[in-house]
Amino acid sequence: MQNQSDQPGELLAEARSEAPAARKPSTDGTSKIRVLIADKNPVVRAGLRDYIARDGRFEVSEIVSGGSAFISSCEAAPVSIGVIGWGLPDMTGADVLRTVRRRKLPIRIVVYTGDANPSVLRQAVILGAWGFISKSEDPSVLLDTLGSVARGRLSLPYVDIGTLTEDPLEGLTTREHELLRALGNGLTNEQIASRIGISQNTVKYHLKNLYDKLGVKNRAMAVALSLSSQQR
Repeated sequence: MQNQSDQPGELLAEARSEAPAARKPSTDGTSKIRVLIADKNPVVRAGLRDYIARDGRFEVSEIVSGGSAFISSCEAAPVSIGVIGWGLPDMTGADVLRTVRRRKLPIRIVVYTGDANPSVLRQAVILGAWGFISKSEDPSVLLDTLGSVARGRLSLPYVDIGTLTEDPLEGLTTREHELLRALGNGLTNEQIASRIGISQNTVKYHLKNLYDKLGVKNRAMAVALSLSSQQR
């Protein structure tokens, strides 16, 4: 189920492009919504292309495997909506969203992912995604989402938007903030233990608690979430 909103909160609205959806005239005189797809899995790319193209409202302009190719396609020709996987070969979904926002590209992004980690949804919303779909959803939900997003509506899972826009670092202890800074500086567990004056086992214990609080799986994801929070 998706939460569709005509009037998103001010914080979320500021992160999203208000440019009109790019459309291409069809043979029957109507305009089709142009969709660009990026996913690392060739089977997913082909399946999405065929399924979306069968719906008369949409035209799939291109399918690509990576974030760089996705950005290049956005810059080369106007596209209404981008459907992206979260883990692309050369960029994360977060990287794509940041680039789209930084370059002010007039495209509305829908994240289509099998990653159920809450931090993924949190980052996607904060960074300006218009839609978020789990790959476990019925395919018809994707078409409904694309239609809603093309009309300027957010289409997100039913969640408390307030919790998504909160700073995920606020609940960390002083020690956990110290560990997060150390991770950001690229220190190993051994180096962290030496700097702070604790054992490596204690470092591992604190890192596990840190990851659990942030809803991430590893240090790379923790650092990425920290950088995302600082850029808000």
